[in-house]
Amino acid sequence: MIQSFAVTFIYIVLSLVLLVVVLQLARLMRPTENRPEDDEGRKVKYMTYECGIEIKEDSWIQFNVRFYVIALIFIIFDVEALLLFPWAVVFSKIGMVAFFEMLIFLSILALGLAYVWVKGDLDWVKVQVKNGGKRYNNMLTENEA
Repeated sequence: MIQSFAVTFIYIVLSLVLLVVVLQLARLMRPTENRPEDDEGRKVKYMTYECGIEIKEDSWIQFNVRFYVIALIFIIFDVEALLLFPWAVVFSKIGMVAFFEMLIFLSILALGLAYVWVKGDLDWVKVQVKNGGKRYNNMLTENEA
């Protein structure tokens, strides 16, 4: 009985020793002085890095809701497409009932895609926004830019 606890105890001790060793190595190897600064005096090490583009303004800006809508649409269709793989694995065992169930599932997916397409949510730049008021007057479309 004690032997099984001894293995667990040795595992915990070795894990803690490895943790301390790795943290100490990181502390010894990290730069502590002479961190470069940008034009405004901020330490470059702590700046947000976005695709190689330098930061020119505050990162707390409002994003257009279209970013989130397109991300949600992608996630919905991606997760639903993942349901096709287990169905394909067990299709031969289930038979024609599963085939018709998958046809219904895919038709619902196609109907949802058609709805999103007709509504215009897949268009990145909308030229006219119904009930948008003056909110989108300052936006430039691809033709105007």
